Amino acid sequence: MLFVGLALSIFIGLSLGLLGGGGSILTVPVIHYVIGVETHSAIAASLAVVGTTSLAALIPHARAGRVQWRTGAIFGASAMAGAYAAGRVAKYIPSAILMAAFGIMMFVTAVAMLRKKSSPADAARKQRASLGLILVEGLVVGAVTGLVGAGGGFLVVPALVLLGGLPIAEAIGTSLLVIAMKSFAAFAGSAGDVSLDPKIIASVAVMAVIGSLLGGWVAGKIPASRLQGLFGWFIVVMAVFVLGQELPRALGYQVDLAVHWPWVFGPVLATILLAIGVSTRSRRTPSAPSTTAALAVGTD
Repeated sequence: MLFVGLALSIFIGLSLGLLGGGGSILTVPVIHYVIGVETHSAIAASLAVVGTTSLAALIPHARAGRVQWRTGAIFGASAMAGAYAAGRVAKYIPSAILMAAFGIMMFVTAVAMLRKKSSPADAARKQRASLGLILVEGLVVGAVTGLVGAGGGFLVVPALVLLGGLPIAEAIGTSLLVIAMKSFAAFAGSAGDVSLDPKIIASVAVMAVIGSLLGGWVAGKIPASRLQGLFGWFIVVMAVFVLGQELPRALGYQVDLAVHWPWVFGPVLATILLAIGVSTRSRRTPSAPSTTAALAVGTD
């Protein structure tokens, strides 16, 4: 399954380059479920992959002037502290609990993405938050990274828009700096406690970097609202798949995918059909002129 995992790794980088997040939330499932790495090792490996990929994705955004270095450094520094501390305690939490928490975080993040309708103009009208609020937000997002191995880009980007007052394009670019900083910090906090395969990490990272450079190149050419909605539903499907296996395990029930596949893939199929239905209905509903204009601004 290594070949399949490497192919999927391209989409990890593609999402990071396009949206400043999302790809990192797929890294743990790819390394754990597809490649077959043990949970704690998969989480640590994902941190190295996400950190490396984010640095690569940062390059085209920085060249285009879409990175606010000062804001990113402040947010990233506090996130590094939270990520390192959480990475040190992650080994004490059972694998099933960690993966169940990961699935719940995926689901909550996806719902937040699908519900988010504010435009950059809305964010620009908000007051910039105090340094204290940005530091606290960084600690919380960093702790999530250290515990479940997700870079938290879809937590960082809204925080930079709503708390930092950044336009969405700059928030996406700046988030990559934050994700890289806290991913490496969390990796430093957890790498010494697990067994890692450098070849797997390097292989996944190379494919993800290729995807990230492609994503950074086409960033802004695809309507952000459309892409974010589709990716939000994709994360919902992934969350249902993870929770379908890990919640029973967390409660003490053993799940064998070869035997219990109807109970896992049934909800996944239902979620996909729901996503298709919602997407079809939204396309049939005409958009108001003001909304269309706001989205047009957001994709420039």
